[in-house]
Amino acid sequence: MTVDAYGTLVSLDDPVPRLRQALRAQGVERSEAEVARAFAAEVAYYVPLSYEGRDEATLALLRRDCAAVFLDAAGAELEPESFAADFLRSLVFRPLPGAEDACRALRERGIRLAVVSNWDVGLHEHLAVLRLDRLVDAVVTSAEAGAPKPDTAVWRLALERLGGAAPERSVHVGDSGVDAEGAAAAGLHFEPAPLAGAAARILA
Repeated sequence: MTVDAYGTLVSLDDPVPRLRQALRAQGVERSEAEVARAFAAEVAYYVPLSYEGRDEATLALLRRDCAAVFLDAAGAELEPESFAADFLRSLVFRPLPGAEDACRALRERGIRLAVVSNWDVGLHEHLAVLRLDRLVDAVVTSAEAGAPKPDTAVWRLALERLGGAAPERSVHVGDSGVDAEGAAAAGLHFEPAPLAGAAARILA
């Protein structure tokens, strides 16, 4: 079984208050609306390029560039390289309700799990902080696969890391059309999020 990360396994706390504080600490005062618009600009930049953060060096460059986009959109004349760490610390992820229990229930029934996500390789660190990495057998990002979903590469790599699991005997849980489209193209069944509901249906 494969599981999407953002929107299925984890969610993001509102980063705007933390980002405002990070800017304020550097002497830059911006309104909540201004910071929210700047963050939206960064998200729009990051999402299609997330798979380019494939190792330590390229991840650092991607994070620097994302910080630069945010700062530019906020009209803040700060150095992106020095602000990148503050920006990253402002991104706090949480397990979605029921996600941890669902993973445990699936593993107790002998189902092998892999997270597959359009994300840079930093996803491993985020899941480790949340201790979610201990509830799955593999974590595969689009950065490691070399292409973002709906390309099937991330599912092929995940099934390989799950010991060569057959796609026709596997299911993917996700929260978007990209998940449904890519899973179908890779030959997996699809169940829509939330994960808790999908797990209940699968186990039934």
